[in-house]
Amino acid sequence: MKKCAFVALGLLALPILLAAPGRGGKKKLPFQGRNFAHRGLHTPDKQIPENSLAAFSRAAEAGYGMELDVQLSRDGQVVVFHDDDLLRVCGREERVDELTWPELHALSLCGTEERIPLFSQMLELVNGRTPLIVELKSGKRNRKLCQNTLALLREYPGDVCIESFDPRIVAWFRFHAPELLRGQLAQPPELYKSKAPIVRYFLGYTLLNFLSRPQFIAYKIGPRPLTVRLAELLGAMRVGWTSHDPANEAGRDAVIFEFYRPEIRFGPDPHNHR
Repeated sequence: MKKCAFVALGLLALPILLAAPGRGGKKKLPFQGRNFAHRGLHTPDKQIPENSLAAFSRAAEAGYGMELDVQLSRDGQVVVFHDDDLLRVCGREERVDELTWPELHALSLCGTEERIPLFSQMLELVNGRTPLIVELKSGKRNRKLCQNTLALLREYPGDVCIESFDPRIVAWFRFHAPELLRGQLAQPPELYKSKAPIVRYFLGYTLLNFLSRPQFIAYKIGPRPLTVRLAELLGAMRVGWTSHDPANEAGRDAVIFEFYRPEIRFGPDPHNHR
């Protein structure tokens, strides 16, 4: 009977061990109760393209936090761009990591005057005016991307946190930059279409948190699985993406939005502990 009780207790404790978040403490404060412009404050007609300096400038001037994506060029520069390839935004079939920074910078974003920016250019533009959520895209040189991104962040004067769909990237920051707030991006298992079924399951239910102990879970807006709710109950910040309706602020600590103008802040003041 005792053995069965220990087994049952272990099975009950397993989800907690796998899904439990890390402790964020005061690092969470600049990000709580804020709306973050998804890839900057870009426009549906693409006249102000996503992840462009123009979009970041508009977001900073409006007072919004912002979310952006970084990856490596062929010559190891940290560039701001979302997709693995250039087709959707630049009309080229090459992958981002197949071109050097000068080759990437020569390309137009969505047919406008805007160009793919370096991460360092984006940081210089914002210059600490508003909090940043930096998503690191998973690729062939994850460690190099993490190292180069962290080197830039350590010179940055403003509030910044990192996130990734890849738990290995989040784990890298857990051990190499514990002073930074870190988050796990996730979505329902069926949306990880290129992954094996078992990998989809672990990613969609955030069961690899034991590797990275993320301090926030940025989950696709919609129903959240019990394991994500468990992590939230244990202290993970509740972040939702990508919102198209201010109603999505309800029940969340931060929201990543696009194509509307919400209030800069929502909910109670996180600095007021009375």
